[in-house]
Amino acid sequence: MNFKQYFIFNKEQKIGLALLAGLIITLQLLYFFVDFSTKKVTTKEEEKWLSMQIEIDSMKSVAREDTYKIYPFNPNFINDFKGYKLGMKVSEIDRLLAFRKTNKYVNSAKEFQKVTQVSDSLLAVMAPYFKFPDWVTNKNSYASYGNSNYKDYNKKEKIIIININDASKDDLMKIYGIGDAISDRILKQKEVLGSFVSMDQMQDIWGLSSEVIDQLNSHFKVSGTSTINKIDLNNISTKELTKFPYFKYALAKEIVTYRSMNNGIKNIEDLTKIKGFPVDKIKIIALYLKF
Repeated sequence: MNFKQYFIFNKEQKIGLALLAGLIITLQLLYFFVDFSTKKVTTKEEEKWLSMQIEIDSMKSVAREDTYKIYPFNPNFINDFKGYKLGMKVSEIDRLLAFRKTNKYVNSAKEFQKVTQVSDSLLAVMAPYFKFPDWVTNKNSYASYGNSNYKDYNKKEKIIIININDASKDDLMKIYGIGDAISDRILKQKEVLGSFVSMDQMQDIWGLSSEVIDQLNSHFKVSGTSTINKIDLNNISTKELTKFPYFKYALAKEIVTYRSMNNGIKNIEDLTKIKGFPVDKIKIIALYLKF
């Protein structure tokens, strides 16, 4: 077979092949050396938005950093979360909690380390923030008033039970873990309700830990509930109903709707039929209502 005949071209064919080869080479050179991308024109609004976005991203990155700030605290009331944040091991926290269950207290950083077995390095970080009661840190001053005025931190003292409805701000602040803000919160709640009807209501006070609630239950009780602010459930507006701590707006609206559709609310059982009603608190809520 003769292949030579396939490579014989006339003049016009040779010119065509030359032009095709030139075109291919030209396109390749343009592809490699010419930038065909279009440059986007950024408007002033877009530039402003981009600058704001950069600032927002910067703020987000700062917010992600762990900036747990330590305030002075009584180490006797360290809970699992606070212990974790302070860098304590689970076993160290458990030793402190077990010690506290015996109704004993640590009175110094040295005793704290003895009980928890924390390292010297961790103790050096934590100890500056330890805040013990004045009569613990100033034993000599308290001792000068006589032994009758000084009470050993580890000795049980006779607890005088006070009616929570008669408690003053100073009475409440004697409980470790209750400061100015929380004592005001408790008194404000009592003012709204007229009287507390159960110590279980302490669980509704924001900021009270289970340990502090246990202390409250040891020092206070409920009696004298004659000043309860009764709510006339069939003759109160939605707005007024939301002032009752147990009824948020959505629930108050549901109550008023149910009342209008059922010719009033006759008893507490009717309330249990309303969507979102806190059935777990029904015994307490019932004492504040009248039908």
